[in-house]
Amino acid sequence: MEEVRATAAWVANRATHVMVDSSELEKAVDSIQGSVPKVEWDFEGIHYFDGGPLTVQYLFVLDALNFCFWPDEELIYDHLASGLKASLQKDKYALDANRLQMYTGPQLRELLNWSRPLPLEEERVRLLHEVGLELERNFGGEAANLVKASKNSAASLISIITRNFPGFRDHSLYKGHQVFLYKRAQIFVADLWGAFKGEGYGKFNDISSLTIFADYIIPAVLRQLGILKYSSTLSDSIDSKIEVCAGSEEEVEIRACSVYAVEKMRELIKSKFKKQVLSIEMDLWLWAYGVRNSALPHHRTLSIYY
Repeated sequence: MEEVRATAAWVANRATHVMVDSSELEKAVDSIQGSVPKVEWDFEGIHYFDGGPLTVQYLFVLDALNFCFWPDEELIYDHLASGLKASLQKDKYALDANRLQMYTGPQLRELLNWSRPLPLEEERVRLLHEVGLELERNFGGEAANLVKASKNSAASLISIITRNFPGFRDHSLYKGHQVFLYKRAQIFVADLWGAFKGEGYGKFNDISSLTIFADYIIPAVLRQLGILKYSSTLSDSIDSKIEVCAGSEEEVEIRACSVYAVEKMRELIKSKFKKQVLSIEMDLWLWAYGVRNSALPHHRTLSIYY
């Protein structure tokens, strides 16, 4: 994902609302002595796993819908993951490609066992339909065939996904420059790798090519650690729960600088402590930290990308 790294660095070097504090970054690395705390995939015990193609289908649908929880103060990622899991346990055909194309908003809520309208519900339904249609049209209805087509390459899988599924094209325009972040496409690869423990459907020879998955939790943690510094105006907006518009300079800088900061942390761990750390491992650690400290103020953006 060199295009993600390169464009994130381009933004970070020109940012005016967000700054990466190198001294605080080094303090954070020193505090863990270069040893990133290990966090197991599905440490919460909320995901479906049967060791086969149905797990791949589940993860692809999950990551197609994995965005924008904040407008509903009670809705969290766990509801999405565990809701889809329960639906599959009751009906193993619930996520078949032809079924995905037919769901309505109320039916999606029923699928997730959620009693009221979901944030960006129309977009979630649209993306379900898109996933079902494209899987049926190009991959025999199975996300497992999508993975097989990648030939064990994370970069290739992300390219196939973003080429065939427009809803995964996580791009932004910043000061006339295109920025690539690919949060949901990358997290699908990471979920496969974590669920299958790097084997079978989760075997990727270039897993180190992934970056972190720029969302709203990781930036909040990096800000708490002092690594990200926001302008006073942006800080006030976030602390006051004022929406940061999708595609705005502030929003792009928050996400891109998060990617850039974690890449710099990885580089420092390698140079100072002679340890190789995957971005996935960094992401799991920071994300778990954020989940445990859910009161941390985060930016609020209505987006289908995270």
